[in-house]
Amino acid sequence: MSEPNDFENFLRRVATLVFWLLLLVPVIIFPIAFFGSLFIPKQILEFLFHSSEPNILFVLINKAQNPFLAITEVNDFLGLGPCVPAFSYIPPPNCSPTFFRIVVFPGFTFVALITLWLGWYERKLVAKIHMRYGPLYAGRISGVLQPIADLLKLLFKEIIVPAKADKPFFVAVPLLTMGISAALLAVIPLSERVFIIPPESASLGLLVLFAILGFYPIIILMGAWASSNKFSFIGGLRALHQLVSYEIPWFLSVLGVVVLTSSLDPFQVVRAQSNIWFIVPQFIGAFVFLTAAMAELERIPFDLPEADTEIVFGWLTEYTGMNWGILFGLAPFIKLYVFSGLFTLLFLGGWLGFASLPPEIWFLLKTFIVINVIMLVRVFNPRIRVDLLIRFGWVYLILLAVANLFLAVALKALGVF
Repeated sequence: MSEPNDFENFLRRVATLVFWLLLLVPVIIFPIAFFGSLFIPKQILEFLFHSSEPNILFVLINKAQNPFLAITEVNDFLGLGPCVPAFSYIPPPNCSPTFFRIVVFPGFTFVALITLWLGWYERKLVAKIHMRYGPLYAGRISGVLQPIADLLKLLFKEIIVPAKADKPFFVAVPLLTMGISAALLAVIPLSERVFIIPPESASLGLLVLFAILGFYPIIILMGAWASSNKFSFIGGLRALHQLVSYEIPWFLSVLGVVVLTSSLDPFQVVRAQSNIWFIVPQFIGAFVFLTAAMAELERIPFDLPEADTEIVFGWLTEYTGMNWGILFGLAPFIKLYVFSGLFTLLFLGGWLGFASLPPEIWFLLKTFIVINVIMLVRVFNPRIRVDLLIRFGWVYLILLAVANLFLAVALKALGVF
């Protein structure tokens, strides 16, 4: 298949690829889960997928190991009752075990696969807008297997620890970064029935999310200091100044939504938008949130901590192999998904939609649109000076965030919400 040479053909190719993936993945996954389970000891399957809250995958496994049982008999055999109806693609609330929700869906494995594809998508998107080809050779269709090739290359590359580095801290930083990025997923539900933290335990969900994010500047500075490299340390100081400058207006932009809903529960925030999405009354807060999120992600034009033309590669200079892949590839894209999903929950009505599509599809579609907006900002903007970056965060964004907060208080006092 020929390589598309303009942006319109590229979008058409991406839409075709997504269509076939959505069509073929269930056709491939369910036979593997059904027939492959015949060769897996049942004790292992029970440990992985069964608990007091079974899920549909375990029903399929038991169906495979007991081929003469009907679905209703499998439900009776497991004591599920109506918890998992036949042919249900997603179990109702509280029907998936915690292990499955955290590790598989909607947890780490699900988001890691999304971010793996997002790396290829961003490179192709930027290349087409710049009239370049982008990844081309790995995979027969537009270099679609390039992320797999990059992953394999990084896995087999040597991990070098500098002789003068503080080795325990230097090695711990990629693991801590990945742990924090993965922990953020727990607070982002896909719908009322697909979540990691259940609604009855999510009353302080937004507060927990920002508490987790508070550790990120410390970890970056620790990695920069442990590298014993002047360029890394300069990059770490830049990152610290940048994150502190933008976290305050970021928190204030979310506070406007909290005032309107009188809740820190993401489920309650989405329910409060059943009549109107908060991006309309909170358009200033939405702008502040999106701008500060890009600064937190250290994406262009806020990539001063990693400015390769000035300080080699900033605080990531000494990291190699899969350590670099985690810090520059996997963890930032997981944060990109989390921040885009959080923007969807706070300002775009979450999983609420007006068609017969499942709510999870609505949430993912809105999140994908926000991800595209963040990616396109990179295409059209150059890197700005560090003094302008800090002034913009401390002066203009804070003033806008405070104005947005007063607007939210006024709307609440007038009884609009």
